[in-house]
Amino acid sequence: MRVASSFGLQGKHILICSALLASSAAGFSSVNAQDISYSRKQSVTMQPPPIASIYRGHPGTVQLQFRVSSGLHINSNQPKEEYLKKTELKLDAPTDITIEKVIYPDGQDRTFPFAPDEPINVYSGDFPIEVVLRPLKTVIPMKYAVHGWLFYQACDNAACYPPKRLPMSFEIKVVKSATETKKRIPPQSPHTHD
Repeated sequence: MRVASSFGLQGKHILICSALLASSAAGFSSVNAQDISYSRKQSVTMQPPPIASIYRGHPGTVQLQFRVSSGLHINSNQPKEEYLKKTELKLDAPTDITIEKVIYPDGQDRTFPFAPDEPINVYSGDFPIEVVLRPLKTVIPMKYAVHGWLFYQACDNAACYPPKRLPMSFEIKVVKSATETKKRIPPQSPHTHD
């Protein structure tokens, strides 16, 4: 992994953060309306997915669609530098339903005015995250809600804003597998008993 120079990208981010802290210390009245409006709204939204049917005892995939507000970007799940806040989905599944895997898309390497020589791996616009779930064989077939949070940090072309978390949820429908629905006929003895 590449280490930034003593005053490379990390130094620029520290200067930007210091400037933001200094302006907030000067008093609430000095904060402009754009900063206030950002602190109250999410920069990322999720489109409610259709309810996915998943066979119990088998893995199933749900695709979640997220959208970053116009003019903003967020760090990808694999940022190039350790100090950058990665985008991460944390889920809380119902009992007996396991989250097997969360699959993040590749980000795009982009440069910005605050670091023209240091590409940053980001998401912007629409991006999907896939979740692989497995209901245990003992789960009662019915609908279940999965809740969670998307952790992210939004930035524009000049600065980054404080990290946020987006509450989110989706539903799945656990169904019996095809092999379960067939009634098994008990084998008959070839011998006749009198």
